[in-house]
Amino acid sequence: MKNSTITTPTKKQKRIDLLDVYRGFAILGIFVVNIVIMNSTFLNQDEFAKQWTSNIDQASEKILQLFFYTKFFPIFSLLFGLGISMQALKLKTNNKIPFSFFARRMLVLFVIGVIHIVFIWSGDVLNLYAILGLLVTLLVSRSNKLILFLSGFFLLFPFYDQIFSSIFEIVNFNPGSYLKNYDGAEVNRVISEGTYFEGIKLRVLEYLTNIPMLFGFLAPIALSMFLLGIYLGKNQIYKSLKPFIKKISLPIIIITILTNIYRVAFLFLLPQFEIYHNENFRPYFIKLMIVSDVVTGIFYLWIIGWLWYNTKFRKILKPLKYAGRMALTNYIMQSLIGLIIFSSIGFALYETMSPSETLITAIAVFCFQVIFSKIWLTFFKFGPLEWIWRCFTYKKVLPIKKSEQSTVPNI
Repeated sequence: MKNSTITTPTKKQKRIDLLDVYRGFAILGIFVVNIVIMNSTFLNQDEFAKQWTSNIDQASEKILQLFFYTKFFPIFSLLFGLGISMQALKLKTNNKIPFSFFARRMLVLFVIGVIHIVFIWSGDVLNLYAILGLLVTLLVSRSNKLILFLSGFFLLFPFYDQIFSSIFEIVNFNPGSYLKNYDGAEVNRVISEGTYFEGIKLRVLEYLTNIPMLFGFLAPIALSMFLLGIYLGKNQIYKSLKPFIKKISLPIIIITILTNIYRVAFLFLLPQFEIYHNENFRPYFIKLMIVSDVVTGIFYLWIIGWLWYNTKFRKILKPLKYAGRMALTNYIMQSLIGLIIFSSIGFALYETMSPSETLITAIAVFCFQVIFSKIWLTFFKFGPLEWIWRCFTYKKVLPIKKSEQSTVPNI
């Protein structure tokens, strides 16, 4: 294949506002969850949370459990997969997809992820997205049946923990050893009082410690949703979103009701029974909970789409598209703001915010990002990181100002 297909951008096409609204909504939900971890890392989170007993904080925690945790990561993953397939279809020639283009694109994303981990926050998922994104690119040309089967398989398979534990044992990889010299108090000291370089060391060690969660918990969800997004993109559902949303209304509502009945039981009833704590059954209970959360995330997309096409609520949702068009920039910006709020280079508020305060802060930061994104996009075609990503992908400096001409696809 000649390089012209890869290095010459295709004609600019009109963006689909609803997809950007979806991305903006996902960015909001991701930060609502991430700021909780920024405020108190996994190492000390349970102990830290015990002090918040007021009604408003208990209510905030329940809101997070029921409406946010593990709901927005699947949404963003699905949209990422959809983006891959949309771009692949635009670049496809002679029934071949330029793999080198996507390899370069994912490599750049991987590098951005490494920079993010080392210098800003250890909770990065861009590395994971880059690795899995490259893998699923190989499946874009496969049959719809295979893509859907693999999507369901990766989501429903319940024994990832056991598999990765065995692999880690074989290769003598012990993630728990990296933070053996840290306890909650030491982590608090490093983040709120330590030097920036101490923070870098801690972030790297935290990332290595979290590898089992990344690959045993988040990766299967991401891979499943990437594949579902690729299926939707391959079949160009984005060109007929309104009838598609109408078509799936009844099954989505029924499945969401059923899975949420289970979720409530999982959170508030099952812990009272001995079978819940049985290690033979627990992987299945947890897997059903994950499926329930993923279904709820998809339900969010459906209800937003239904409101978009059928009500005046569209006017309220529309500003989300600005944050969505700059999703990568806003994702990294949220981490940077978190670094300033919680670490010693800024206000050093680590482990001082209550659940209600982190929730309010996340919403306030996102509102700022919507306004900032709207102003930025008044003058520029892309967010700053989106522009850098495109330039390295296409191996050329692309125009960013609105007054400049470009043929780059708006994906």
